[in-house]
Amino acid sequence: MTYRFLSVAEKELEDAIVFYESASPGLGLAFLEEIEKTIARILKHPNAWANVSESHRRCRTRKFPYGLIYAIEGDEIIISAVMHLPKASGFLER
Repeated sequence: MTYRFLSVAEKELEDAIVFYESASPGLGLAFLEEIEKTIARILKHPNAWANVSESHRRCRTRKFPYGLIYAIEGDEIIISAVMHLPKASGFLER
């Protein structure tokens, strides 16, 4: 199985890397490595992650508040978004 980013997702990834790198040198690279680990998990188990629409799924990163939105098309994973997913607040927090 292979993967590719749509251009909009690639731009989102680049913007997030720049943001984290400007916050702390080396953090942008750590973010990219976390994205690569998340992609590896998706490639290993493409159907394991939550459906967000009829054709797309979301897999959250483990160390950053982001998720990858992707579709499965044959033997290819199409990453359509690198989405910031801020921590939910509300009744679940105590």
